[in-house]
Amino acid sequence: MRKLLFAMTGAALLAMAGTGFAQAPEQIGKSGSWSAMKFDENGSTACYILSEPSRKEGNYTRRGDVYVLVTHRPAQNSFGIVSFTAGYDYKPNGSVEVEIDGQTFTLYTQGNTAWAQENDDARLVDAMKIGKTMIVRGTSTRGTDTVDTYSLTGFGKALETIDATCPRPN
Repeated sequence: MRKLLFAMTGAALLAMAGTGFAQAPEQIGKSGSWSAMKFDENGSTACYILSEPSRKEGNYTRRGDVYVLVTHRPAQNSFGIVSFTAGYDYKPNGSVEVEIDGQTFTLYTQGNTAWAQENDDARLVDAMKIGKTMIVRGTSTRGTDTVDTYSLTGFGKALETIDATCPRPN
């Protein structure tokens, strides 16, 4: 449930960013294909980094926004939560495969979002820091397979930006 809230918040933040609300996220850095953002959440600062795929493949006619977020919420003592938004609803009880330079992770799905298994966020973030390319494979409720390719160039620097803005407590 906690991760579902994160996904809904991330999607809402992206929507707000385009509407000009005063509370819209503020970009605090950009490195490669990764943007670092901060936002106010109930009086506390929270941060995320965001990227869109450099390539999207699949036999689909229509697809919404596709992106990956890594989110820090210091007020909730939550750091490095990884979520993938597919632009469609994933197949119920499905899974998503994430491959980073030959290392594979299996994520669970809920609606249009995929999440790392419990305690796998840190391993996934570590792989993203040293990797070059990330490939995400998923299947929609209609049975459409997709393959999204992300560049990891700039990921480490963008992560450092949100680490500094939304630090872990000492």
